[in-house]
Amino acid sequence: MSKTDFIPSLPLRDIVVFPSMIVPLFVGREKSIKALDEVMKSNKKIVLVAQKNAEIDNPSSEDLYSIGCESKILQLLKLPDGTVKVLVEGIQKVKIKEFKNEKDYLTSSVEILTEKAEKKEELLAFSIAIVRKLEKLSNLNKKISFELMSNLKDQKDPSRIADHISGQLNISISEKQKLLEILDLKDRLNSLMEHIDKEINVISVEKRIRGRVKNQM
Repeated sequence: MSKTDFIPSLPLRDIVVFPSMIVPLFVGREKSIKALDEVMKSNKKIVLVAQKNAEIDNPSSEDLYSIGCESKILQLLKLPDGTVKVLVEGIQKVKIKEFKNEKDYLTSSVEILTEKAEKKEELLAFSIAIVRKLEKLSNLNKKISFELMSNLKDQKDPSRIADHISGQLNISISEKQKLLEILDLKDRLNSLMEHIDKEINVISVEKRIRGRVKNQM
């Protein structure tokens, strides 16, 4: 399935939005605010795409990744300082075929990407094992909320589990973007397991070092 029309698009400096993820964004750039104003007049759909370099104020197509997330605006609030707070929900992954910067805001034509997921039952069992591993990590670093862990345990769709965990991991924007771009669900789950294992190992090593320093003192 593809879309030939151009959709208002929002470059993101420091976040990658995944499908089914609900997240607040603070928007201050004039072009981005105009894009939000435009979508609020119609179906509230907008394409969210991460910047390769957060420092660039007026990104061109070369400064943006080619895979983003078509999303829906759930709430919009204009703040006294001129910035806008929006609550967005990721809907589906899209490949950007073309960017246009002709209007007062960025637009893009997109193609909807479909995830490859074979042997769903096996993948569900694997995703449940990842949730257990994530729980071990959350006990170590306390950065993942109890509410999110409860929701993940109740979730039965391995793709949604992968999306929710991807958004929560303490990794760089470029690493999150790589996760967004993996269309084979099994490969994505394997990558998530590697990231979680790596984080657990780092925290464990840090704790051992602190323990040794404390004993020496």
